[in-house]
Amino acid sequence: MLIELQGSRLTQAILERDDNHVWCAVSDVSDEDAMEDQVGNDFTACIVDFRDGQFYCTADNGWFHAVPIEVRALTQSEVGF
Repeated sequence: MLIELQGSRLTQAILERDDNHVWCAVSDVSDEDAMEDQVGNDFTACIVDFRDGQFYCTADNGWFHAVPIEVRALTQSEVGF
């Protein structure tokens, strides 16, 4: 049976595949907490490394959980103009 990776495990696998950055919602509590923080806060980071049990961003700050998210520019029609 194939197990589908998600959350922090998926981020770790992406980095191991030699991708050099992954946009993520981050938290030191849990994957769920990282995603909940997106509602009222901006806890996102460009994750570039996983070492010593933590995910590190371009500023070398570390988090225990990093959930891959999609970051893209919005179009005019998406914002209702």
